[in-house]
Amino acid sequence: MAFIADRVLDLGLNVLSTEATRLDICSSEPADFTAATTTASLGNKTSLSVGAPEARTPDGRKVVVAQIVDGVIDGTGTATHYAIVDTVNSRLLATAALSQSQPVTSGNTFTLAAFDIGIPGAV
Repeated sequence: MAFIADRVLDLGLNVLSTEATRLDICSSEPADFTAATTTASLGNKTSLSVGAPEARTPDGRKVVVAQIVDGVIDGTGTATHYAIVDTVNSRLLATAALSQSQPVTSGNTFTLAAFDIGIPGAV
């Protein structure tokens, strides 16, 4: 039976907990840091809160990205993806589609419900 220890999974997820500094909402899925923070970005939230690794259902490990209630919109378009970045080292750490695309207008704010980023256990 295949097995991956929680420690192995946690060390990968720990990068999100310790290095993520900003979340951008984007008009398309960004391929790199520059796209995430400039080219595709429609707005962002700094002071991002990502929890420590914990158990994921039905298996594996996850981190929880805390709810955002005061993200700043600085572009106009349709947000389809999020990107989590490390601004200190100019790294794109994670990106995925939003659960629902949303038209946004510069000067407004955005909210996102808390969500998980996880790694499944061995199969």
